[in-house]
Amino acid sequence: MRLFWPAVLMVATSCGLAEEGTQPVVSGAVGNKPVVAIPKGDPGRTSRITVVSVGSGRRTLPGDVVLVDVDIRRWYGNQPYSSTYDADQPTTVVFDGRQVAETWRRSLIGHPAGSRVMLVGPAAEALGPDVPATDVAPADPLVVVFDILGGYPPDARLVGRTLPVVPADLTPAAPPRMLIDGSGREITAGAKVVVQYVAASWPSRVVVDSSYRRGGPVAYPLRPGSVPQSWLNALVGQRVGCRMAVPSPGEQPRLYVIDVLDTITQA
Repeated sequence: MRLFWPAVLMVATSCGLAEEGTQPVVSGAVGNKPVVAIPKGDPGRTSRITVVSVGSGRRTLPGDVVLVDVDIRRWYGNQPYSSTYDADQPTTVVFDGRQVAETWRRSLIGHPAGSRVMLVGPAAEALGPDVPATDVAPADPLVVVFDILGGYPPDARLVGRTLPVVPADLTPAAPPRMLIDGSGREITAGAKVVVQYVAASWPSRVVVDSSYRRGGPVAYPLRPGSVPQSWLNALVGQRVGCRMAVPSPGEQPRLYVIDVLDTITQA
């Protein structure tokens, strides 16, 4: 479902065509930070969307929460603006009808997981939700490259299972506990995991974070610094479809229950 193809296909889709010689060239494997070559000249005044490569996963659907890596560059000078690859954290795009630009919707909905899509347009149309508009004017042209990890229903959960609940006897000192065994692909270190989870504080056991409350599934790379060490210890070696109770000791202890919906291995 998550086989990433190299960037070999260029198909223009909607939003107008570029002027001759003014189309950026995107290279590099999907799942890795793209290399973008921006030609001389102006990009034109109309936003345009180009499918750079087509993935082989499930096609994203209207209503999906889309998990995506995003790299944004300024057209003039090819200067980096923002990149989820730098933060090592994919973003979750929730199409709530209010905050997401129409250009992002057209870029992300209707494409198979594993696809790479490029958007060229003015900042007013090219910046997405939660991307701060600093040092950029609404008319400044940007190049946005999306690597689509997948689309999931906002209430996606393990098939046939109830919502996760923190076990009453779970403590920060306890070892990770398998609550539901998974039967999908093995979860490897360095892969991205797509999860739904709840987190409770200790000792109050009050839920302080929940992907369900924040709009749906999220993706995290299983690497030190990107997730708590307790997640690495508990999830690596398990299989997609598992539900794990994961205590996380420290200055602010947390008790997690994590449902693993998918895993995405970087190309």
